[in-house]
Amino acid sequence: AESRNFNRRRFVGLAGLVGAGSVAIAASPVSIHIDPSPAAAENASHSMGDHETTTTSSANQQTTPTADEMDAMHEAGVKAFPAPTAGLGGQPLEFTMDGDTKVFKLTCSEFQWEFQPGKFADAQGYNGVVPGPEIRVTEGDKVRFEVTNQMTESTSVHWHGLMLPNNMDGVPYLTQPPIKSGETFNYEFQIREGNAGAHMYHAHMGATQVVKGLLGAFIVDPKDPSTRPAYDREYTLILNDGPIGGYSINGKSFPATQPLTAKKGEKVLIRYMNEGMMIHPMHLHGMPMTVYAHDGYLVPQPYMCDTLNIAPGQRFETIVEATEVGMWAFHCHILSHAESDHGMFGMVTVFIVEE
Repeated sequence: AESRNFNRRRFVGLAGLVGAGSVAIAASPVSIHIDPSPAAAENASHSMGDHETTTTSSANQQTTPTADEMDAMHEAGVKAFPAPTAGLGGQPLEFTMDGDTKVFKLTCSEFQWEFQPGKFADAQGYNGVVPGPEIRVTEGDKVRFEVTNQMTESTSVHWHGLMLPNNMDGVPYLTQPPIKSGETFNYEFQIREGNAGAHMYHAHMGATQVVKGLLGAFIVDPKDPSTRPAYDREYTLILNDGPIGGYSINGKSFPATQPLTAKKGEKVLIRYMNEGMMIHPMHLHGMPMTVYAHDGYLVPQPYMCDTLNIAPGQRFETIVEATEVGMWAFHCHILSHAESDHGMFGMVTVFIVEE
């Protein structure tokens, strides 16, 4: 299976825009032009503003953009995609071995996180990124997580979806004392067989720590891969709403989100994880997805859809067969989470299928 990270240069080589005031997909291969200059990202950020109606300074009255202004702002955002920003979360977390135990280190800290070009949020995160590094283990593994708190407030880590001893569940004053500033707490347990799938880890010390970035993906691979559908490449989309850009995918808000790409005919595993406080119905244009697991557990009967509603705390695993060549919008279908008069923003990315 293949999973890729993308930069702007590679995206320019894959896809872009044609025409004035409209988006078109050529037959195949995809042949489109994107403005690769840093100015495009800056213009998009300024054009989209806060996605609200503009206010005139003289009369302090709200006015809506003209049709041409709206077109220009929409175009600027799409031309800037994927806009470069500092920091990339969700990358694999390395481990060391202590006998037969995999040892992972997590450090909780407070920092500035760039979610759109030139736009920063006060974040709390693991190892300096949002989302935190991806933890990946296999059924039966023995694991230890050494969690150090460098923040100014206490915290803990809850292993969302995992079956484990009660004293490792990460709920302050219920299962453990809080991890105070400057302290380290070790979580140690064995990954149980039958607990494969898409899970999460996040803080459990007040609601704001999670939406400010103390969250990450926890993937448990099955000991027997044949028990799950085969795939050619994979992506994990962590949905969040709150201080990090309002609405974000993997810690970024459009046009700074990362595209998903595939070759025609490939099977693409897409995991969804909702770490926010709102529902997010994710809609893929052009192709259906087959849902085969919910909260890590195989569903009795896989089913097809093009819009999948993900509630807070839920995880879904889906397979998309990349049958249709082109650039396909992929976004939350609560439209106020994805688009305004100033263009697309927030929970929007693009699924690119190449010949």
